[in-house]
Amino acid sequence: MTSGTETGGVTGTPDKDYNLIWYVEACLSNALRLETYIEDAERDKDTEVADLFRKAQADSRKGAELGKALLRARLNGG
Repeated sequence: MTSGTETGGVTGTPDKDYNLIWYVEACLSNALRLETYIEDAERDKDTEVADLFRKAQADSRKGAELGKALLRARLNGG
């Protein structure tokens, strides 16, 4: 069984809201990890890479916020 066909039989969680929870966690985890990468690039005075990672971090934060808003709306019945 591939992950593309998992509908709750393996995990016991067929609820698509679980996928939103995972997505938010992945975005937040990525934003946190990128902070370390930004610090590494800054330490090496590599502003080009640091800027790239800052943009990626902003995208991860935005994804987390969008995911949280959608999850909040769904959990509130909206």
